[in-house]
Amino acid sequence: MRRPSFVIEQTIDGPVAGLDEAGRGPLAGPVVAAAVIFHTMPSRRKLRRIDDSKQLLPEEREEVFGWLGDYAHIGVGRASVEEIDGINILWASMLAMKRALESLSLAPVTALVDGNTEPPEMPCPVRCIVDGDASSLSIAAASIVAKVTRDREMVTLAQRYPGYGWERNMGYGTAEHRLGIDFLGINSQHRRTFRPIYELLATSY
Repeated sequence: MRRPSFVIEQTIDGPVAGLDEAGRGPLAGPVVAAAVIFHTMPSRRKLRRIDDSKQLLPEEREEVFGWLGDYAHIGVGRASVEEIDGINILWASMLAMKRALESLSLAPVTALVDGNTEPPEMPCPVRCIVDGDASSLSIAAASIVAKVTRDREMVTLAQRYPGYGWERNMGYGTAEHRLGIDFLGINSQHRRTFRPIYELLATSY
């Protein structure tokens, strides 16, 4: 099984940021991106804890999130539901990545971006890496930060908008979430350009 490493980062002279996002697929909530630049290498034991966020249990992501700031500069960026509906989810994700990079306390010489689409107007050169969260430690760490940050935000939104199960489904279109929409309707945190939402809106008029 392939594990992320620091091989790509070591080929670049200067600070390297890993970039990833969380929340492209849900029907509700923002998309969140994170940027991570390691300034100190964690112990080998801790490095083994870093992986693509999708490969980790929630408690494992929380554990890494808890100590990662001791070893890395971290930046977080978001794009709102209104921005997602206004420019589409792909470009909203790119905007969140740009904001995450700009929020770093250290300027990187290069950003490693998970995927094959280069965000526009970035403040430094970008290298796109398909499945980057499985090969780059910086990207994998960013995937964890983005996921944990967004999950926490969805738990908070679940308190403001109870009945959709967002504290469990994080805004994804689960049966619980769809049942909540059937009973409670659509609220301001739902993405109106996503098919299940706009189809429901279309049948309401």
